[in-house]
Amino acid sequence: MPTLNILYLHSHDTGRYIQPYGYAVETPHLQKFAEEGVLFRQAFCAAPTCSPSRAALLTGQYPHQCGMTALAHHGGKLIDPSKHLASYLKSQGYATALSGVQHVTAKHNPEGIHELGYEQALTHERWPEWANDFEAWNQWYAQAAVEYLLNADPAKPFFLDCGFDLTHRTGMGEQWHTSHHAPDDDARYVRPPAPLPDTPETRRDFADFHVAARLLDECYGRVLMALEQAGLAENTLVLITTDHGIAYPLMKCNLTAHGTGVLLLLRGPGAFTGGKVLDAYASHIDVFPTLCEAVGLPSPEWLEGASLVPLVDGQETDVRDTVFAEVNWHAAPEPMRSVRTPRYNYIRRFAPHSGPVLPNCDDSVSKTFLRKAGWDSRAQVAEELYDLVFDPNEACNRASDPNCAAALLEMRERLQTWMVKTNDPLVTGRIEPWPGAKSQRVEDASPQGEWPPAEAIVVNEGSL
Repeated sequence: MPTLNILYLHSHDTGRYIQPYGYAVETPHLQKFAEEGVLFRQAFCAAPTCSPSRAALLTGQYPHQCGMTALAHHGGKLIDPSKHLASYLKSQGYATALSGVQHVTAKHNPEGIHELGYEQALTHERWPEWANDFEAWNQWYAQAAVEYLLNADPAKPFFLDCGFDLTHRTGMGEQWHTSHHAPDDDARYVRPPAPLPDTPETRRDFADFHVAARLLDECYGRVLMALEQAGLAENTLVLITTDHGIAYPLMKCNLTAHGTGVLLLLRGPGAFTGGKVLDAYASHIDVFPTLCEAVGLPSPEWLEGASLVPLVDGQETDVRDTVFAEVNWHAAPEPMRSVRTPRYNYIRRFAPHSGPVLPNCDDSVSKTFLRKAGWDSRAQVAEELYDLVFDPNEACNRASDPNCAAALLEMRERLQTWMVKTNDPLVTGRIEPWPGAKSQRVEDASPQGEWPPAEAIVVNEGSL
């Protein structure tokens, strides 16, 4: 039986916007963790939308393979829950527990949690009397994890999954965490994330993210301190990540690095120490095989990724030269795929629209600002090609540039090969929703609208 514990800490919508990645966002506990462990500078999710991203990490399969093509609370489901990491670790002798957010099943009751492989559900995901107080929810999640660690059975290794709502928006229109706004987050001195213009509106919006990130860091700090107090730190592999990019226009639910780039940090015994910073490509798809190798378990045959252990221990400088990602449904359908290499990112939209799919962008002051500036009339294009050396912010589409014709052809072929190899249903031109799934209309303006029954995604032959 393995003896190494696994602690999986994760958040909503944080991207890489934390202190260890060079941003002026105060996260001292994460900074300390990075200096003690391993940080991946070029880590990406498999889908910049919540449930599909989490399902990909926890099954080691792409969303269209594991079945999670939509949000779990609107009809997304795993084809085979036994392929979930918790279920696999349970079969290998681990005690498995969940505190807080999971977002891979809509069944928040014990039956639904057990179906994924968790023996214990330490919290429910909502506590009504706290209404929209994200801080209270998340402190509760942290406290439950703390109590679990302090009382862990030393005779059995554990897998503790602890998820936080922070830094997700509250869902209260244009507000975020303004009730927690502090003087040291003065919006006048905040720099908005790269895709957005520097305006009073976007600065105020990102100042609230600073508050949310600091609160998240405090929750992480409580759990990590309990790990030390329990005497478990030397025998526990800790993984910290997020589902995808932050909840701003042109970021979350987009296939540029603004949407797919994620923080990824590990700390544990052996090679997972020393403040290493790695520039090799890593995907959430690689997490499952990495954990298996690190704790001495065989990797299940269904895994698509590659173990990152050879990078961590210095045996290899790269384990992959491409990263793939996808979107199917978020609030509304928006089928697209991407393939990223160190030089280029290629994005293929299979049903481009005359403007942005607005329900797939969370409401915010930044969104309102862009819409007033004419964002609604900026048509989508079928293909995007970005030169990541000369255009690291992925702002200048080179797909129609004759000088990039060879690169465009190569990236098209890479994407097509992957789609065929992984049995992507888009190859057939149609993706069916799960029975009972709901979806907003692409013409809706907000994710806060009505959710009629989802229809199949159908694309024209010419876009395949």
